[in-house]
Formats: sequence, structure tokens, C-alpha cells
Amino acid sequence: MPSLRIHIDRILEGAAPKVPRRELTHLERLALVRRHGDFSLAYSTAVQQKLSYFSDGDGYIAFGTKMKHHFALGDPVVDPADRPGYIRRFVEAAGGPWFVQISAATARVLAGLGYQVNRLGVDTRLHLPAHDFSGKRNETVRYSERWLTKKGFTFAEDRANMLLDEVSRLSENWRGERIVKRWEMGFLNRPFADHLGADMRRFVLHGPEGELVAILDFDPLFSDGKVIGYTTAFKRKHVDATPHAEIGLTKFAVDRFREEGISVVTLGLSPLLDVEPSGFAESSFWRGAFQRAYRSPWVNRSRFNLQGQAAFKRRFHGQEEPTYIAFRKGTLIEMLGLLRLIKAI
Repeated sequence: MPSLRIHIDRILEGAAPKVPRRELTHLERLALVRRHGDFSLAYSTAVQQKLSYFSDGDGYIAFGTKMKHHFALGDPVVDPADRPGYIRRFVEAAGGPWFVQISAATARVLAGLGYQVNRLGVDTRLHLPAHDFSGKRNETVRYSERWLTKKGFTFAEDRANMLLDEVSRLSENWRGERIVKRWEMGFLNRPFADHLGADMRRFVLHGPEGELVAILDFDPLFSDGKVIGYTTAFKRKHVDATPHAEIGLTKFAVDRFREEGISVVTLGLSPLLDVEPSGFAESSFWRGAFQRAYRSPWVNRSRFNLQGQAAFKRRFHGQEEPTYIAFRKGTLIEMLGLLRLIKAI
């Protein structure tokens, strides 16, 4: 049946509003991100496969299409002063597209265009150098690093893609224990790659016998051509790894960034965490549905460990910034399209 589903998808996507697309090259997208990519998803919008681009050459909105509907990913990658105009033009061209994982600034523009805006979750930000791991509340984080060092584990950075075979084997091992093993989620997350993309960073943890135990990859954040921060892109660890591995490796990476003068590290989206009233006109139906999904044992056990994701990121005591999802109608069929686009179903 997959071939029939693909055929039907193509028919439906062909019936979607015809949005002018610009075939930006990989290098052109990266150049725009280096100028304006100051939010967590910016780099991913430039390098993720199967996205389309609404663009005039000075910036872009990345979007995907599923079941007759368009879904914009993140904020526009353009000068912040030009983002409201980009949003308005895209809304008009795309016939009321959804906007997924957007900032409060983008949400305000869309609210002014008659959109409903709901909270989607939070993005955890560590503002450096003010944020460090001192104090009682970070005692468990410091303990993880000390425990690993005492047991003979070693931390390092791999900036030259020197461990590709080991990374590939580790990723396969990790996938074997995932809730959903047959595929990786998309759109909000891009598929994992063994090799690093331009300007990405990879930190690694080796065990006492020299074996690769865990890796942590970061995407860059930019402003005016300079790297200003990093955001967690991928995590992989051996299925038998100690729970301290991911915590200690995250601390090691953040400490390195602080030493380099980096201003911010984001830990990425905690989906459906703290989905309270957004402060905008919103859908009470979807707010309630998101809250129930976050609390659902079935969702956390068989689809995606929402609570586990949130609990891990809260260990680092960063600033939790709400992210939003915006739509004109918010119908069930539109939500089904989004869930299929991110490969949640």
C-alpha cells in the first residue's frame, strides 16, 4: 500500500495552493542563514532535504506540503525588519498556511492577520556566560561529569569527521532501542547524518576501553555572518550507556562554548511542555489536545517520550522560551497532514 499512499499524496499536493518556489542552492541557503539564522531551526531549514522555499533572494521561508496544505517551518530567514512583510506575502500566496515552531515575534504578526496561535512547547536557552553549572541546583549535572571522569571516560571534540564508522555503528545501535525504529521523524527534526555539515560541532564521549559511547551534535546560530551560538541537533548514545553519559557530555560541550565566548546554547524544543494559554486568540480544542497528549502514557510509551525529553532539558536550568504554532482554521485534516509531515504517524 505505500505506493498507493504516495500516489494519493502527490495528487493532494498537486491540489494545494500554487506557491511561487525559488530553487535556492545549498550554498545560497547557507549564505542567508549566516546572515539571518539567529533561531534554533534556522540551520536545519537550510540543510534539510525535501523542503520548498518562498524567496526573493534576500531571504526565505522554508515550508513543506502534505495533504493539500502548506506548513512553514520556523521563522523567516531574513533580516528581522523584513520578516513581517515576508510573512504577509507568504500567507497570501499559500492560502492560509500553518506556521510551526515559531517565535513570539512571528506569532504576533500572524495574530494580526487573523491567525489562531497556540503554544507548541518550549525551547530551553542557556545564556552564556551568565549561565554556568555552579550552585546546588546544578549539583547533579556536575556529579555526572565527575562520575564519568572517575570511571575512566574521556570527553573530546571531533571537528574533522574522524570517527564516521564508529558514529554510524553507534547510531544503528541507538536506533534499535527507539520507540519507533523503522524511521526517523522529519520536518521538525531532519534525518541524522554520520558526517558533520558546515559549521556544525560534534562532541564525543569514549568509554574506559576507548569505545565510542555517546555523541552530541550542534547546529550553529548566526548573526551578521558570525556564529553567536549553537543548538542541539542530534544525540546518540549506546543502548547500555550510563545515564550520566548524556548529561556529562552536554555539560562538557556547554563549558567549551562558554570558554570560546559563545553567547547562547539552546537545547531545542520540548514538544507540548507547558501548553498554557498563549496570550493570543487561540484554539481551546488544540490546547486541550496538546495537554492530554503530553500527559498520555500511551503517547509517551509508544509514540514519543515527551515527558522524558522535557525532564532531561530541565536538568540544566535554562530559560524556557515558549514556541508557537499558528493556523487559520486548525482542522483535524490539517493536523493530520502536519503529523504525517513530521512522521509522527
